Order: sequence, then C-alpha cells, then structure tokens
Amino acid sequence: MKSKLLLILLSATLAGTATAQVKPEDAIKWRQSGYGFMAWNMARIKMNVEGGNYNKDEVIKAANAIQAIANSGMGALYLPGTDKGKGWEETRVKPELFTNKEGVGKVAGAFVKEANEMAKVAATGDAAAAKEQFGKLGGTCKGCHDDFKAKR
Repeated sequence: MKSKLLLILLSATLAGTATAQVKPEDAIKWRQSGYGFMAWNMARIKMNVEGGNYNKDEVIKAANAIQAIANSGMGALYLPGTDKGKGWEETRVKPELFTNKEGVGKVAGAFVKEANEMAKVAATGDAAAAKEQFGKLGGTCKGCHDDFKAKR
C-alpha cells in the first residue's frame, strides 16, 4: 500500500514538472493538433450518420478516438501564457477560458460525458441512436466554441 501511494505521488510530481517545462507555443500546437484530430473524427461520424451509407466500424473508430481525446486531460495544455501566441496558427482561445473556471468545467464535463456516451452508442451499431447522440456531442462542442473560442 505504501509503495502504491509513493508511486501515485511520484507520478503526480513528475506530471506537474513535465507540464511546467512545456513551452507555451508547444502547448498551443498540441491542443490545436488534438482539436484538429477531433474535428476529422467528428466529420467521419457526420458523413456516416447523415450521408446515407452508415458504416458501423467507421463510426466506432471515430467515436473511440473522440472519447480518447475527451479523457486525455487536454485541459493541462491551457497553461499560463497560452492565452495568446502561436502554435500552428494564432490561438483563438478567449481570455474567459482562463478566468471562468466554473463555465469551463461545465462545458468540459458535458463534452466528456457526451463523448463517452457516443462511444457506447456507436458500439451498438444503431445508426439512428448514433445520429441522435452525435447531435448531443456536437452541441457540447458548439457550447464551448460559443463561449471560449474567438471567431476569425
């Protein structure tokens, strides 16, 4: 038990140290990459649920990728100093993301919940249920974009 606790504390310390050493431009690049990958997977699901040629396996793969990103801890990439700057492109995060902890927690929690549910629904192979859940998942994305992402 003591060794397990020590391992947990050591892991937490190393994770905190690793995050502290991340350059702001790298953190911005990594989160932009994560969101780009997620957008591609959202498009894969959309093509299947709205395109008329439902492919269960494609929807499952895309839903699992989104679920993995949702549960990856990407929030750690919103470090101090990453409210402005360039990753692959200029960041479009609004300053409110860094000050409205309650609002961010609410939209992030909703996204994780719906991403997890999307993976469960996709696994059933039910196209109608996947389409309905995709709408719920997309709504969480829109909610975050509306509140915390600047328009171009």
